[in-house]
Amino acid sequence: MEKPFRIAATVFSVGAFVLGLGQGMTSFAAETAHSDGRVRSGDRISEASVPVPLPSGFQVIANELEGPVFADARGRTLYTWPFKSMRNGFAGDPKGKSVCEDKVTLKSAGLMSPYPPGLDLPKSDNRMSCTAFWPPVYADDDAKPVGNWTIITRDDGTMQWAYDGSAVYTSILDHEPGDVLGGTRLGRRGDSPAARYPIGPPPVVPPGFLVENTVRGRLLLTDERYSVYVSDGDGPNTSNCIDACARTWLPILAPHSAQPQGEWSVVERDRGVRQWAFRKKPLYTYYEDERPGQLEGGDMPGWHSVYTQVVPPAPEDFTIQKTLNGDVLADSHGKTVYYYSCGEDSFDMMPCDTMDSPQQYRFAVCGNSDVAKCLNTWPYVLASPGATSDTRLWSAVWVDPATGHEAQPNQPGALYVWAYRDRPVYTYALDEEPGDFFGNNAGEWHGRWNGYQAFWIRELGRQG
Repeated sequence: MEKPFRIAATVFSVGAFVLGLGQGMTSFAAETAHSDGRVRSGDRISEASVPVPLPSGFQVIANELEGPVFADARGRTLYTWPFKSMRNGFAGDPKGKSVCEDKVTLKSAGLMSPYPPGLDLPKSDNRMSCTAFWPPVYADDDAKPVGNWTIITRDDGTMQWAYDGSAVYTSILDHEPGDVLGGTRLGRRGDSPAARYPIGPPPVVPPGFLVENTVRGRLLLTDERYSVYVSDGDGPNTSNCIDACARTWLPILAPHSAQPQGEWSVVERDRGVRQWAFRKKPLYTYYEDERPGQLEGGDMPGWHSVYTQVVPPAPEDFTIQKTLNGDVLADSHGKTVYYYSCGEDSFDMMPCDTMDSPQQYRFAVCGNSDVAKCLNTWPYVLASPGATSDTRLWSAVWVDPATGHEAQPNQPGALYVWAYRDRPVYTYALDEEPGDFFGNNAGEWHGRWNGYQAFWIRELGRQG
């Protein structure tokens, strides 16, 4: 059942700045580094974005994970559904057209071999149409295109806003202004569904840089996707990395035409040699990062990866464990935490990983449709009694373990469990020691279509 969208909510606000979160899990916040790596709620900042033209009533809202996102007048995040090639056909919206329809889909599409089309989808008696789940953002009759915003005509003759040519929607999964629960810009690898993505303005970065989503924050990279670092040994707008240091830590040079702007400044290294700095910290790449996406430089003492915005830490019930594959989120006993993801094999590509979704998919992959076996193999991560979270990414929720759906507080048999982005998280019965991650990639297509992934904070050789 759709939950009411609560307008009278407090939109995520931010305080003093955070420069970045290095691989050693240290942070710079209000000139204070926290030794346990936890970023306190008062230390958060939002990422600056480029001012862009917006249709009347639209706005930009800061989200803890996604950074700045576009929203409508009620604060509902805006999404697109990018066109994607599947194993047997295509899903998503082509440019200039919406294929999200009012018709309720009752049969599978057969987009993922070896599964055939025409199979009955679960909950056929109360399934929602695509437009009910993803309401189109309609344009008024007198609306005019502005900037990257255009207007497309739907098959029923109504007018819908589009961004960069892609039809725009909201999501019934979002409950409060600033929620981004309908999709994420975090990269999806391999055989994953054609997902919805939140849209937002470009970040404020000079030419030669980009910002990429990770579970730890909005990571600053070069435009070739090499990691960017700062040094504890540097002063404000002063580089002390010279000679041998500068041969290992390569200064990111600024052109002669570069001008300071906002949080970006230019450091004079030598006569005619200029270096970029962000939040007054000179920027470098690491000589031993051999390929894009590596973060090895952040493992070196005194050096840190740079984040334009840092994600708040998980609640106190969680720990971070070292594994052979990198750093992973774990419960209070050190057991690896997993998240479940699922997308239906339908032309609507409905999500099936929320508590409101049909649970047949999860029960099938976690216990061969045996609910008791599923609960024993993939137990929920229980929350401490009365546990709360100071971040909207994490919440403690009541769940009925027999159905997988949300329960009333203290309902008989209900469990109080942790959820990430409104989706419960789990441990795996066959993980015996801290650092085990035997449940990683369990499920269909390495767990990316319907299954479980370890909650990597950082995988070796790539960001999380």
